[in-house]
Amino acid sequence: MPPSREALVNRRDEDEVCPVCKSSRYLNPDMRFLINPECYHKMCESCVDRIFSGGPANCPVAGCHKTLRKNRFRKQTFEDINVEREVDIRRRVMTVLNRREEEFDSKLDWDNFLEQREEMIFNLVNRIDVAKTEADLQSYASENMGSIRVNQALEAKEVTSFQERQNQEQELARMRRQAAREEYENERRELQANREDILSRLANGRPGDAASITREGQKVMLKKSSARRGEMERLRQKQAALWGTDAKTAGDTGAAAERAGSGLIKGLRKIKTPEPEKPYDPFGGMVPNKRDYYTMANHYPSSYLDPIRQDTRMLAGGYDLQEYYSRTMLEAFAGLGCFIDEEIPSREAGSFGTMKPVGTQGAALAAGSGSGST
Repeated sequence: MPPSREALVNRRDEDEVCPVCKSSRYLNPDMRFLINPECYHKMCESCVDRIFSGGPANCPVAGCHKTLRKNRFRKQTFEDINVEREVDIRRRVMTVLNRREEEFDSKLDWDNFLEQREEMIFNLVNRIDVAKTEADLQSYASENMGSIRVNQALEAKEVTSFQERQNQEQELARMRRQAAREEYENERRELQANREDILSRLANGRPGDAASITREGQKVMLKKSSARRGEMERLRQKQAALWGTDAKTAGDTGAAAERAGSGLIKGLRKIKTPEPEKPYDPFGGMVPNKRDYYTMANHYPSSYLDPIRQDTRMLAGGYDLQEYYSRTMLEAFAGLGCFIDEEIPSREAGSFGTMKPVGTQGAALAAGSGSGST
C-alpha cells in the first residue's frame, strides 16, 4: 500500500535541514524555518537570532551576498518557495499599479494596462530586465503616490463595506431563523391551547353540540394563525427594508480617485478641471448703449431739439433726449446687419423643388389655364 499524502508531507518536513547549522527537524521536531523576501533562503530560527540579532548582515548561504535584516524574516506560507516568491512579487506590483477600470477611457485601455502589469510581474518572477522593471516601478510610484494612496483607501473601504454587508446578511439570516423558530413555537402553543379549549368545551357541553364546537374552534384557530402570519410578514418586510437601507449606505463610496499623468500607463482619462464661475451678468453679455455700427454722442445739434433741452415743461416729467437719440440712431442703422443678396439665394435654395399650395380655387384655375396656354 503506497504511503498517504500526509505521511509524505511529514517525511519531507523531517528531512528539512538548515543550510547554516545543518540541524534537521528529525532530531529537533520543534525547529521552525524562516525565510527572507530578499533572497528566499530558508534557515532555522536559532540561526536567524544568532546571526541577525546584532543588526543587518549578509546571507550566510554560500554564493548569496544580499544584506538581510531580522525583522524581514517570516514563516513560509506555501510549500513551494517559487510560489511564495511569485505571490510576494505579485502583491508588491499590484500594490503600486493599482489603477481601477473606471480610470481608463475604454475597455481596450484597461485590458492593455492589465497586460502590461502581468508582463512586469512575469519579468520580475523570471528575472528578465529586473533593473529596468524595478526602475519603472519606482518612477511610477514616486510620480503617482497620491493616486496610489487614494486607490488603496478605496480598496480598503470596499473590503470593509463588503465585510459589513456579509455580517449584516449573516445577522439577518440568524434573525430569520430565530423568527421562524419563535413562529413555530407560538403556533404549536396556540394549537395546543385551542385543542385543550375544544376538549374542555366538549366535556362540559351537550352531546349534540360537538360538531358546532369543533367548527367554531377551527375558525378561531384559522383567524389567529392568519393574523399571526400577517404580523410576522410585516415585521420581516420592515426589517428587510431597514437592513437594505443600511447596506446601501455602507456600500456607497463617493470618493473619486485622483488620476495623475504618467508615461508608464497609457489610456488614462484626463482630469477635467471645472471652469471657475464667472460673475453674474444680468444682460447676458450685452453691453448697454453699445452698437456695432455707430457710437452715441451726448449732443446732436438740432433747431427743433435745442429748445426742448431748455424747456422745463418737457423735462419735468423725466423726459430725456438721450432716449430719443438712441431710438433714432437704432432705427437709422437697423438695416445694416441684413444682407439681402445673401439671404435671397439661401431662401430660394431652401424652397427649390417644393411646390407651394394654391390658395384659392380661382388661383388653381388660373394656374391650370396658364400652364395650358404655354
